[in-house]
Amino acid sequence: QVRLQEFGGGWVEAGESLSLSCEASGRPLTISVMGYYRRTPGDTREREMVAVIGSLGIADYADDVKGRFTVSRDNAKYTVYLQMNNLRPEDTGTYYCHYWSPEQGDFWGHGTQVTVSS
Repeated sequence: QVRLQEFGGGWVEAGESLSLSCEASGRPLTISVMGYYRRTPGDTREREMVAVIGSLGIADYADDVKGRFTVSRDNAKYTVYLQMNNLRPEDTGTYYCHYWSPEQGDFWGHGTQVTVSS
């Protein structure tokens, strides 16, 4: 029902910035929550939430990215953006776009790699 196409990511040095974006297509709904989760190297746990934002613009962040990352969305384009500043080596990982709506459930992107060197 919903497909997520991810853009951005790459390799940077510590202290630099990267931006990610993710566009939902198919039959996305405006009343939804979109955002990013990540899995870091060697971490066998479930993906951890990085930043999410609802359709009214209310956002939530993981404690270790507050003040450095900013999530935003364009409801007309069904697109979510993640601006990542002052990146740290521990931010290295695979970042997954996530979409959820009460009518449709959860959908995931394929993941995009972010590598931060020290």
